[in-house]
Amino acid sequence: MFKDLDPLLHAQLRLAVMSLLMSLESAEFTFLKEKTNSTAGNLSVQLDKLAEAGYISLEKTFRGKKPLTTCRITPKGVAAFEQYVNDLKQYLNHNPL
Repeated sequence: MFKDLDPLLHAQLRLAVMSLLMSLESAEFTFLKEKTNSTAGNLSVQLDKLAEAGYISLEKTFRGKKPLTTCRITPKGVAAFEQYVNDLKQYLNHNPL
């Protein structure tokens, strides 16, 4: 009947991050923090979860002496996001008998 929604993407902050990354080549940590209105600690934890799943890649460098984390969505992340959206559409378009 219905497919289970991907629990990794179903969390609000992770879904927001993935939604932003779908339309960007890459995004810096500070940009994602600002756009999602999240705390640095919570965002960091959620980015690590997405990276562990292979949905995003994290590049940690320095800009001057300040750490810089850049996030990119991976092909696996794009596929997972598109599947999540399709599964959600099935829920929304379901007409009970």
